[in-house]
Amino acid sequence: MRILMCPGQGSQSEGFLTEWFASVPGFQQKIIELGVAAGKDLVRLGTVASEDEIKATENAQPLIVAASIAAARTAINLADFDGVVGHSVGEFAAAAIAGVLSDEDAMKLVAVRANAMAEAAKLEVTSMAAILGGEQEQVLTLLAELGLSAANYNGAGQIVAAGSKAAIEQLVATPPEKSRVIELKVAGAFHTHFMQPALARLSEAAETVSASNPLMKLWSNVDGGMVTSGEQFLASLVSQVSNPVRWDLCMASIDQLSASVIELPPAGALAGLAKRGMPNSTAVALKNPADLEKIGA
Repeated sequence: MRILMCPGQGSQSEGFLTEWFASVPGFQQKIIELGVAAGKDLVRLGTVASEDEIKATENAQPLIVAASIAAARTAINLADFDGVVGHSVGEFAAAAIAGVLSDEDAMKLVAVRANAMAEAAKLEVTSMAAILGGEQEQVLTLLAELGLSAANYNGAGQIVAAGSKAAIEQLVATPPEKSRVIELKVAGAFHTHFMQPALARLSEAAETVSASNPLMKLWSNVDGGMVTSGEQFLASLVSQVSNPVRWDLCMASIDQLSASVIELPPAGALAGLAKRGMPNSTAVALKNPADLEKIGA
């Protein structure tokens, strides 16, 4: 069982597309096409744009999704893979790869999502922080006391908290027992009620596209379950904007299959979580084109 993983926001790095353009035929042309759909110059963003520019939500999300889609279309043979799963915004790439959405529609929707979330983040001063280690129940209890939400259950002993900037700073200053807390460089409290304004805009945009049932195995961030209905998955892509990402449940479901998981670019974070939290599976991160040799591509 070979499963593709599509990374989420924060996985991008300055100039990460340069090697892919140089080494993989058709990769740059595909990025150009996806950029047109998203209304972004993704070639520039993925090669010469500064780190500050590409970490901006409105740029990061379409850039990351496009990179995963382009890799799936040009760098590998999709027929060699049994399924796909995405983390947060990576679910839009997974939707395209699984045939739920067209590549163009996936990029159009992710552009709306990115812009709407960036604007929603400006309405209040919020932040996010990764909690590494600690007992989960104790972590969740402390978050409730601070008025924070668990936005991402990433598995492998990692939970991402989100909420007001002041509460996040308090969490960093007084972390849960046996844990460390790192504030993330993000625009706001994603996957919480603070994103409700973005949900409304994405919902309206989603009504303009059609969804098909997946052509390969596909798992949902809602509950880690396998997706059978394209329409339901599209609805979950909308609702996920203001609801927690259950990546831990996705990993648990896939690990039961003793899978080989391959993270598409910009890769690294998900493969790292898999190596720590999926004991029955193996993980490879396609960080650069040379890594394709590791999967026989």
